[in-house]
Amino acid sequence: MTDAVRATGLTKRFGDVLALDGLDLDVPEGTVLGLLGPNGAGKTTAVSILTTLLEPDSGEATIAGADLRTQPKLVRERIGLSGQYAAVDEVLTGFENLEMIGRLYGLGRARARQRAGELLERFDLVDAGRRPVKTYSGGMRRRLDLAGALVAEPPVLFLDEPTTGLDPRSRLELWSVIRELVGRGATLLLTTQYLEEADQLADEILVIDHGRELARGTAHQLKLQVGGERIHVTVEAPEHLGPARRVLEALAVGDVEVDVEARSLLAPISGGARVLTTALRHLDDNGVEVTDVGLRRPTLDDVFLTLTGRPAEPEPDEPDAAPPDSAPREPGDAAPLAAATPTAPSSQEVQP
Repeated sequence: MTDAVRATGLTKRFGDVLALDGLDLDVPEGTVLGLLGPNGAGKTTAVSILTTLLEPDSGEATIAGADLRTQPKLVRERIGLSGQYAAVDEVLTGFENLEMIGRLYGLGRARARQRAGELLERFDLVDAGRRPVKTYSGGMRRRLDLAGALVAEPPVLFLDEPTTGLDPRSRLELWSVIRELVGRGATLLLTTQYLEEADQLADEILVIDHGRELARGTAHQLKLQVGGERIHVTVEAPEHLGPARRVLEALAVGDVEVDVEARSLLAPISGGARVLTTALRHLDDNGVEVTDVGLRRPTLDDVFLTLTGRPAEPEPDEPDAAPPDSAPREPGDAAPLAAATPTAPSSQEVQP
């Protein structure tokens, strides 16, 4: 399978900060690569370089067969970009936004209008298409922004945290759109801090931190790296935590995690339901009253925490969780989509 995106040895430094440290990545045609990492890991810097918004200090890359360094204009003609925050003009209507992007891509007035209408229908924005974007909800703006990345029907899409700030329903709707795009043959590089999003959408996941690769593989392969099943037990009273821990330590294949406040314990095991049955019997023999018990497999959250030592999603008071108009961004944060489009025609040519 041919790689639609291939990069080797990408490095980028901002003063004393090494944002990318020899990053390699490849995305086969018609697949989704999930690029995961905590805040400041280098995800947005990587996207900015691959979409020609930044120049790497060193390294090489090709996008849809075009060389990043020697053919940047050709790269821009073959990609679509949706950044962390919806890059749409609030004064224009949804239709006018899409038509403008089409004109900037050189589609011509008739084709640009046709594509605007097609995309409004595809993203369920027909009823809102003639309204100013400032009247749109967050989910509607996000869909319009993604529609803008598709105006020229590019073979490669870069989606930088596309569901940031969306409610659960809007996030599911956008996931559906992304699956449809991949089903039609598009190639996606997706950055996200939502582990469920990567689990649902990505064919392969690359976990990075401090601009370096930590792990790569399918969601299943990464989960295997942190072990097998886990027994999760919640006890009735705090005094039962000690006896419960001793029971589980005798059966576990690793350290038993104890959450005193939640009165819960988590023990990695090998043996599945058989070991769970043994644990329940021994807990009962030791007078431990259990209010909840379960057997679960590791999640991508477990993988992320094991690899990076940090949770994936930012806390509310972290910079990346601040509103778009005030949030400090990682050096080289992606610019609006128009910055990644081909050279714009003159202002006279884009007048409606």
